[in-house]
Amino acid sequence: MHMLDNEQAAARAWFEELRDLICAEFEAIEREAGSDAAFDYTAWDRHDSSGAPGGGGVRGVMKGRVFEKVGVNVSTVGGKFDGEFGKTIHGASEDPTFFATGISLVAHMANPHVPAVHMNTRFLVTTKRWFGGGADLNPPLPIEEDTADFHACLKAACDGHDPADYDRFKQWADDYFYIPHRKVHRGVGGIFYDHLEGDFAANFGFTQDVGRAFLEVYPRIVRRRMNAPFSDAEIAQRNAWRGRYAEFNLVYDRGTLFGLKTGGNIDAILMSLPPVATWA
Repeated sequence: MHMLDNEQAAARAWFEELRDLICAEFEAIEREAGSDAAFDYTAWDRHDSSGAPGGGGVRGVMKGRVFEKVGVNVSTVGGKFDGEFGKTIHGASEDPTFFATGISLVAHMANPHVPAVHMNTRFLVTTKRWFGGGADLNPPLPIEEDTADFHACLKAACDGHDPADYDRFKQWADDYFYIPHRKVHRGVGGIFYDHLEGDFAANFGFTQDVGRAFLEVYPRIVRRRMNAPFSDAEIAQRNAWRGRYAEFNLVYDRGTLFGLKTGGNIDAILMSLPPVATWA
């Protein structure tokens, strides 16, 4: 993979820094729960379709008392899109050369009163340059206080930046995180944005604040709920809800498809799947 330019290097460094901050906070929560669980990191490399080195990443997974399974992945990859897939990517129909760096996180929680969560932010370069991503809350048993807290924190991140539009990004998340064959939303939403291009500094600053907002609000929600009592029936509800989460990620999620189509690490791509799920 070619040498990174200043913008690419800055984005990569931030995503890796955010990974370290999030993982440290999640491990602290485990220690508060009396667990010594920690992230296990596995580095991986990929080769482009031509056989040339194509970058790679680090898959981080922790299985603990509070976080039944949480994955935090960072990757920086590049090369050329293979075949028709490139024509579906912003700016790649003219030239299949690409660069992508980002962080992707999914947490599935032991206590059904603690919401699962997804967060992903990324920077892509084709013939265009843009940021995308967002965060969304996925509670098996929704609690209005948590939903409101999550949305308020993301709205504050949006309101601090000119390129951000909370109402539009919230609607985008509602539209995207929807399971058509079930006719239900995957969770209680958040924000989703893509193809945020033009002013690199402004768009990068907003993307950083999305990561900071997640780091502020989600651990707070976890600590609020992680010691709540629960029943076997609520565990059954959690596991059935997880089945729907898995359906979305395997059938509709664009990030899953992007990873598989670009030769990413399969275990890292599919770390979003829950450790236990049920179907009727």
